[in-house]
Amino acid sequence: MARGLKKHLKRLNAPRHWMLDKLGGAFAPKPSPGPHKERECLPLAVILRNRLKYALTYREVNAIVMQRLIAVDAKIRTDKTFPAGFMDVISIAKTDENFRLLYDTKGRFTLHRITPDEAKYKLCRVRAQRVGDRGIPYIVTNDGRTIRYPDPVIKVNDTVKIDLETGKVVEHIRFDIGNICMVTGGRNRGRVGVMEHRERHKGSFDICHVKDAAGHQFATRLTNVFLVGQGAKPWVSLPKGRGIKLSIVDEMRKARAAAKTAA
Repeated sequence: MARGLKKHLKRLNAPRHWMLDKLGGAFAPKPSPGPHKERECLPLAVILRNRLKYALTYREVNAIVMQRLIAVDAKIRTDKTFPAGFMDVISIAKTDENFRLLYDTKGRFTLHRITPDEAKYKLCRVRAQRVGDRGIPYIVTNDGRTIRYPDPVIKVNDTVKIDLETGKVVEHIRFDIGNICMVTGGRNRGRVGVMEHRERHKGSFDICHVKDAAGHQFATRLTNVFLVGQGAKPWVSLPKGRGIKLSIVDEMRKARAAAKTAA
């Protein structure tokens, strides 16, 4: 019997949103333990090799990261399987590029290119609020940060804006109706809209009703809702499509229109 955690990950067992072809090898990069869960992250190897195409092989990925060229949330990372997750900022100094990991409307990670000014901060969701040893209050965010002595106004499910250089909270968004949010789990992952209503269910999951910019309404669990702005204005730039999910027919029409303009 094997003891301990598995050190390998078969390619067929890798998360579907990594979009790895099944004939490209037997194995996939297993994410290292880190701030994001194994099924909710994108390892640096997949980002550099499969998404950005800066490397052709795993060995080339290792050569890039060992030159200390890749920073995640303003910290140099030399681990080729470091797990980058939702809202993380990936910076490549040599090419002067900055990306934010967001979801598209099909629930897949997308590397959204951002400006150097926007790369100085990130948004985090407050997962827990506690009082530790010696009565020191602290909050825990979705990316594993522990922030001591937060503003007493900040509560669980709120969103905090963090300065990546100092690691301190700059502003926060109260979890309230009328604020714009992105869904980070479930069938509606990647959709963006304004939170309209919250249903409370004791002993079960609270449900939030969201309305997107096209007027479509949908519902999801409260734990899947991540506020990204105050009112209808987001604090981070959104990927192409701005979180509006298209039906199969609408997608087909859009593809035909794009083909006509290209011809």
